[in-house]
Amino acid sequence: MDRLDAMRTFVTVVSEGSFTKAAERLAMSPQLVSKYVSRLEQHLGVRLLNRTTRRIHLTEAGASYHQRAQQVLSDIDDMEHQLGDLQTQARGRLRISAPVSFAIRHLAPLLSDFQRAHPAVGIDLQLNDRKVDIVEEGFDIALRIGHLKSSSLIAKRIAPVRLVLCASPEYLARHGTPRCPEDLKAHRHLRYSYMEPEAGESVFRWLPGRGQPADGDLVSNNGDVLVEAAIAGAGIALQPTFIAGAAIRAGSLKVLMPEHEPEPMSLYAVYVHRQLLASKVRCFVDFLEGAFGDPPYWD
Repeated sequence: MDRLDAMRTFVTVVSEGSFTKAAERLAMSPQLVSKYVSRLEQHLGVRLLNRTTRRIHLTEAGASYHQRAQQVLSDIDDMEHQLGDLQTQARGRLRISAPVSFAIRHLAPLLSDFQRAHPAVGIDLQLNDRKVDIVEEGFDIALRIGHLKSSSLIAKRIAPVRLVLCASPEYLARHGTPRCPEDLKAHRHLRYSYMEPEAGESVFRWLPGRGQPADGDLVSNNGDVLVEAAIAGAGIALQPTFIAGAAIRAGSLKVLMPEHEPEPMSLYAVYVHRQLLASKVRCFVDFLEGAFGDPPYWD
């Protein structure tokens, strides 16, 4: 018995939900599919599936083996595709979605380097801070900032993203410097409308305007606008250091309560398929990996 063929047959039976459908997908007879699974069970010394006339059910051992088998087969496919990519030049149009401020400040300078290394790849870069639907909107890859949540998409961590509370020295001289999260209630918060606060984060809990917006609030879906407003003395902003870092180093903004800094987020490259990944996507993800450092250069 070829163990990899038996493993692939078992995984296909589970994904298709029946021996007959798995046989159709694998272009073999149902009897051969059943034989492969039975021999795999004999080899492992455990029952992987409970079979009834209508359905199949994974046993506890089967569920554990299925998860590991999927990963093994995926890793083998990845290895073979990467070797194939060595013989295939990355080419075609690469559609990328990226956050506005990050792309302008930190991605744009890298694109010419990428295209010099891969001259057959054209780039269509669309900037938007909302979370785009990669499949529906036809993107090859999206750069996203946040905490990784369970998803059918593939996500590759590119760099950490640090959030800081900051305000101008002039604003603090007029309104006082908050010393603890509770003090934030008395201050004006320059709120980023796409911010998704984590449950239990005390600094988020005390920021004004999280619920019903109050009179005189400043809310924007762009971090650069909020940082510029903070520099002008309009209030306190909670923003990533890839936007606010330069103003902090120049003394135009002061970091507040670093001991209450939220848990860092991450920049991810998100794409749809792991198998048969286009060379242009794989090359771009590989290019981004390590491009910003850890910690990133803006910190």
